[in-house]
Amino acid sequence: MAKLIQEISVFLPTYNEESNIRPVIVKTTEVLKSVSEKWELLIVNDGSTDSTREVALEFSKSDKNVRLIDNEKNRGYGAALASGFYNSRFSWIAFTDSDGQFDFTEIVNFIEKQKNTNADLVIGYYTSRKVNFGKKITSRLWELLVYLLFGLTVRDIDCGFKLISKKVLDKISKLESERGAFISSELLIKAKKAGFKIEEIPVTHYPRTKGEGTGRNIDVIIKSFTDLFRLWRKLK
Repeated sequence: MAKLIQEISVFLPTYNEESNIRPVIVKTTEVLKSVSEKWELLIVNDGSTDSTREVALEFSKSDKNVRLIDNEKNRGYGAALASGFYNSRFSWIAFTDSDGQFDFTEIVNFIEKQKNTNADLVIGYYTSRKVNFGKKITSRLWELLVYLLFGLTVRDIDCGFKLISKKVLDKISKLESERGAFISSELLIKAKKAGFKIEEIPVTHYPRTKGEGTGRNIDVIIKSFTDLFRLWRKLK
């Protein structure tokens, strides 16, 4: 029976997710085996100080399709995503969070959406985001600012579940954001400017049950705004 997609690279950006990463890897590999002829799973360890790296290394040794991409020092979410993008080998690239807040079986919906629309990027948006009210408000304000500066209109810029054609990464200029959370905005802004087609799809979001995210750390927020205005000056 033919698989849903010929080939796909999937990566999990991760930092100190020892309590979450194991079941996420197991679930992701199970889904990939069922949907793709050729696949790889990259675990991008961004300088974790817990046992995340050891768990990832265990899986990479037992499955030739699983690779560990190791940032020795914590460089930030943007750097983790860039490591995943530029180490992916196959023509389609997807990424999702490593904390278990997404259901990777929904990648089927992304693939079908791409086939039906001939999109170059299929990006998720939360049906109901399981975070506190403050995070929801700051996300909306961020999206408003990105719209005002770049005219980018999508439901959710920073949703951590996306499917992207490798040709997008090959054509747009190298992604530069590292420490901040600007990289998703940078990717979509550059893809839109290059004329690539972006489609959106709803995704289910589950509450984080273990560990703590770092996306609202003050240094991350400051760096995100720095990167935002640097790109605006470059493109205006």
